Amino acid sequence: MLNRLPALVSLLPRRLLNSSTRLLSWMEAATVRCVPGESKLTISFRLDGSNKQMLRDQDEPLGKVLARISNGVIKSQNKAKKSKKSRGETPGGAVEVPGLVKLYLGGEEVPETVLNSEAWRDGAVLQVGAVRYSVQRNAPTFTVAELPSSLLSGFPVCPKLEVEFGAVDDSEFTWFKDMPSSVDGGPSVDQEGVWSEVSRERVFVPSNQDIGCRLRLRCTPRDGTRRGLPKDLLSAGAVEAGPGVCTFDNRHAYTRRETSWPTVRVVTYNVLADVYAQTELSKTVLYPYCASYALQLDYRQNLIKKELAGYHGDIVCLQEVDKGVFTDSLSPAMDAFGMGGVYKIKEKQHEGLATFYRRSRFRLLSRHDITLSEALTSDPAHSELLQTVSENDFLREKMMKRSTVLQVSVLQDLHQSERRLCVANTHLYWHPKGSSVRLVQMGVALKHLSHVIKEVAPGAPVIFCGDFNSTPSSGVVQLLTEARLPRAHTDWISGGSEDSVGVSVGLDLVSPLPPLLSACGQLDYTNYVGGFQGCLDYIFIQPETMQVEQVIPLPAHDEVTTYDALPSVAHPSDHIALVCDLRWAPDLLLNTS
Repeated sequence: MLNRLPALVSLLPRRLLNSSTRLLSWMEAATVRCVPGESKLTISFRLDGSNKQMLRDQDEPLGKVLARISNGVIKSQNKAKKSKKSRGETPGGAVEVPGLVKLYLGGEEVPETVLNSEAWRDGAVLQVGAVRYSVQRNAPTFTVAELPSSLLSGFPVCPKLEVEFGAVDDSEFTWFKDMPSSVDGGPSVDQEGVWSEVSRERVFVPSNQDIGCRLRLRCTPRDGTRRGLPKDLLSAGAVEAGPGVCTFDNRHAYTRRETSWPTVRVVTYNVLADVYAQTELSKTVLYPYCASYALQLDYRQNLIKKELAGYHGDIVCLQEVDKGVFTDSLSPAMDAFGMGGVYKIKEKQHEGLATFYRRSRFRLLSRHDITLSEALTSDPAHSELLQTVSENDFLREKMMKRSTVLQVSVLQDLHQSERRLCVANTHLYWHPKGSSVRLVQMGVALKHLSHVIKEVAPGAPVIFCGDFNSTPSSGVVQLLTEARLPRAHTDWISGGSEDSVGVSVGLDLVSPLPPLLSACGQLDYTNYVGGFQGCLDYIFIQPETMQVEQVIPLPAHDEVTTYDALPSVAHPSDHIALVCDLRWAPDLLLNTS
């Protein structure tokens, strides 16, 4: 009966079509994408079991489109007739020329001289023979809709979704799993009696009962009350068993809920870029103890997304983020977790930094990202430092080869709109003998950070996160925590005479910021691999503006070493995330009454 509804509607008097929006809602849909400023529009509908899509000029008369549809129907009918004849079947009667290919608006026929841009209005009715279509102009539409390729029980499945003329948050989601008896047969999306509904949330977490089942997601784009055409996504494979207990599971006991103002939960994490994890050096020398499948990106992304979701962070700074990982995996997942994000790539390494912020707590006001080597030579503010560096050819060459970046985001506190927060994120040069390079990089970073605060967000507190590749006894940490570093510091010459500024041409580095505090204290290690264990990651704050309320304990040592070292089947990176709860200093809190 439902399949015959469009034909039945076509027999109704025109006055009923005018008054019955309920009947129109049962019609098939013809979607029209018509954006001001573009020369073309797209008309899409389904006829005789196949999808039709037409790209036409916006300033073309309507009559040409209707004639094109009519001709297409005739050709389709002729083709079907010839096919029957070739199979020895008796073809039907003469081809019916569909004289009724019309467009109606408000029950009145739209003149064929009207331009396409004006003719195809929302709520118009397209009639093609006996079939009527309700026109949806610029209806909410998924332009991207994908499921991840790897599904693990106990780990969130976050679809990658992008909507035009709508919002993902407004959209509807229905998840299904195929019944165990149908797995071997490989059910079709269109089969009935095969799928069982399991969730209506945007993110689905499969359970052990779902192992061996494939997933199907039906998502309907929306913009308020406007609905677009639903899209069905079918997982490429079945849900697999997860790794069991992970190193971060016990940490999640401290972060089960989101924080409330004035507390801010901050996370910093080097997530290990795939571009490094898949090298032969990583597999055979750096992480030979790690199972090969646990180094695969799809596997590690499952762990990373679950770990980050469980921290319920307000600000999350990540390092070593592959560009594709940010676009295809992390950004969609964090968006589903209520967080917006920005990305800054290191061009030479094809990985970079990502900073996420909870949208219910903060709004991104501005970005002030730089490549440190470029800033050193182009910004007059660094002229003194550049002059000193230029006195050592080897140091200058090493510095200029680095594409290290500093990501600076100025956020607005939505609870108190007058309040700003400056969040910095970086990943300094890694080489063990590169301490002098790291000192120069930090000198540039601090000067730039001070400039941003002075010019853009006067008085804003600083949260400086990252992988500094510097131990607590290093010159970089001393510069941050004491606001100065003497020219005699051993880090200027730690790499040997050729990899150093040298005491004779060194300089006293002075931070333009007041002394900072390591919010998580001095830890035994944040990086634990077979050949090295040490503290390299930090969250620095200004103690006069932010206070530490809680530091989330790191995994127990026996958890870290269960599989010898990191990464492992239970931990996705060679680094450990730092997580702490900060609180605005009492004398900075404004009266909110």
